[in-house]
Amino acid sequence: MDPESQEKNAEESGYARQSRVRAILRVTSGNFLEQFDFFLFGFFAVNISRTFFPSGSEFASLMLTLSVFGAGFLMRPLGAVVLGGYIDEVGRRRGLIVTLSIMACGTGLIALVPSYANLGVLAPILVVVGRLLQGFSAGAEMGGVSVYLAEMSPPGRRGLYTAWQSASQQVSIVLAAALGYGLHHWLSPQEIDEWGWRIPFLIGCSIIPCIFMLRRNLEETTAFHACKHPPDTRELFATLRAHWTTVFYGMLLGAMTTVTFNLITVYTPTFGRTVLNLSATDSLLVTLCIGVSNFLWLPIGGALSDRIGRQAVLMTVATLALASAYPAFAWLADSPSLPRLLGVQLLFSVYYGLYNGAMIPALIELIPSRIRVTGFSLAFSLAAALFGGVTLAMSTFLINETGDRAAPGYWMSFAAGCGLVATLMLYRKKSSAHALTT
Repeated sequence: MDPESQEKNAEESGYARQSRVRAILRVTSGNFLEQFDFFLFGFFAVNISRTFFPSGSEFASLMLTLSVFGAGFLMRPLGAVVLGGYIDEVGRRRGLIVTLSIMACGTGLIALVPSYANLGVLAPILVVVGRLLQGFSAGAEMGGVSVYLAEMSPPGRRGLYTAWQSASQQVSIVLAAALGYGLHHWLSPQEIDEWGWRIPFLIGCSIIPCIFMLRRNLEETTAFHACKHPPDTRELFATLRAHWTTVFYGMLLGAMTTVTFNLITVYTPTFGRTVLNLSATDSLLVTLCIGVSNFLWLPIGGALSDRIGRQAVLMTVATLALASAYPAFAWLADSPSLPRLLGVQLLFSVYYGLYNGAMIPALIELIPSRIRVTGFSLAFSLAAALFGGVTLAMSTFLINETGDRAAPGYWMSFAAGCGLVATLMLYRKKSSAHALTT
């Protein structure tokens, strides 16, 4: 090839990389906002419980709030089918604008609803509605973003590209934790209870117009354009029924990542304050560090799965988590301190980053392309609803019932076992299907 052609090809390659970077920023911007609001609800669960769910028992108030948090996850499967089907039918770009609109409504509602003292029983009802809207939107948001990134990725780099979906969540964790850390320095506990916890939610509302502008300029994927006949509702459900075992094992595959993620991010401030009796600022500082750690390990996990295979990464990490989750929690509970909490959470961060970096492209590759957004979203939403969404309430319940502060380790070990079984079954099924076609 002559020098002029080489220069031209290099220039075109540079433009392609720049275009992909812009597309990644545009598509993950809405995912950032969605997760930002989800994390805030978990970070300020204690304050929200006092504002909307007053009770003579602090445990009862907190459990009510965590149940509302979990209710958002229960809406995810419905959002996965309804909005996921819509995205598969009309395209990634148009569908992701709709999910952003619904999410914005839920966020605004939670940020602006008056307290129980001012509005009465209508206040917690409106908060529940806001959480349900957020959950409905989230049901297809992650799947839509992940599939978009997978479809725009160059050959052999799908794991690395899809990792940026989850990486964008880590940016939102860092920002949410930093805001919470600042509020606990600048405001008194009483001021945070009364109005300070609303500030981060209002900040989230203020950036919604910018994200709408970014998503409006999102280009449709080549893979969707290549689909000459997107599935209608009947075809969608028929295909889902035909591949229900893949969706089921996909749900179990997602159990490990959803439980670990919620334990090391959303649950950390509540666990640190109410169980380990650490300060709120210490717990939020740990969460901030975990967000940075996750951001680094996710692309490493995706790139590693591109290089050595998804199955090897998934099985190795799930086995390590199964063996070490409870001992790590027991070591932390034996002598709670900021360094121990940080050390345990950083270990789990490695597990999460490597596992999730491989899990997302693995699940996308196992779902038929015609229902890729719906199938992926449904599997992951079921995992989020049945495992991740109940992690906060389950951990609080297990500790209260057993008196063992390390009890969340049992829940994480169970999720890791589900991930290990699902990996074995999905790849055995894939090998059998390949054998039948050769």
